[in-house]
Amino acid sequence: MRQWDSKYLGDQGYSAIEILRTFYGSSIYINTSEEISGVPASWPGFELVIGSNNSKVKQMQDQLNVISRAYPLIPKIASDGIYGPKTANAVKVFQQVFNLPQTGVVDFSTWYKISIKYVKRRKSIN
Repeated sequence: MRQWDSKYLGDQGYSAIEILRTFYGSSIYINTSEEISGVPASWPGFELVIGSNNSKVKQMQDQLNVISRAYPLIPKIASDGIYGPKTANAVKVFQQVFNLPQTGVVDFSTWYKISIKYVKRRKSIN
């Protein structure tokens, strides 16, 4: 695939799959997955803040607890799916350790940094 040819097709309104099929044939498809290379389900599409209460909070809490084994400065927290002050504090410490803005809010950048560190930690355990 040539960069400027694909850009031209995109400018003409072609979708990603249509561009790929132009270069590689009609048998090409785009697959989706809940987990790619050990990375758990992705960004929920909204920030996790104090008061959040859902499965994404629990997922993030579980991941922080795994990461904290290698980074003991990050406090262990309850994996209950409730984003309270202790979770916010653990997030702030994580953000400090990994040079992110220390907001205590799990935004897009923090979510993916947690995911990356979690996957690296899981691979080193196995």
